[in-house]
Amino acid sequence: MVMPLADLRAIYELLFRDGVMVAKNDKRPQSMHPDVKGVTNLKVIRAMGSLKSKGFVRETFAWKHAYYYLTNEGIAYLREYLHLPPEIVPSTLQRVRHHVRSARVQTVKGPTSYISKPEPGREIQEEVMGSGGVNLFQTSYPLVLFPLLSSL
Repeated sequence: MVMPLADLRAIYELLFRDGVMVAKNDKRPQSMHPDVKGVTNLKVIRAMGSLKSKGFVRETFAWKHAYYYLTNEGIAYLREYLHLPPEIVPSTLQRVRHHVRSARVQTVKGPTSYISKPEPGREIQEEVMGSGGVNLFQTSYPLVLFPLLSSL
């Protein structure tokens, strides 16, 4: 397909910048590609088909959308075609640097040791239950284990 070089360059620049390209399987000449401004979807599909036949992109197709992924050979080809230095890489190959938060020092006002005050009524509760025991079955409502069986 004969295509203006400006359109081909715009497609290649977007492909190299992102590392991937998505094209809807809509080959009508009036349907425009949403990411490449001023270029029809048909031109994007044909340009990706050309790169696929040369082994520069890998294609995956799902739900009427074609997904094209750059290969290492494709990166080298587009870098040469677009005259880019080797330092520039597609965004899929760039490492994402997460901002590491530094440790924050909290200031404490007052004394650093904390002496807990006994709760009111705690002494009475300990006397009833014993010194170290915990009453796990203490409830404020009547405990019925099998309500259905008691009615039989």
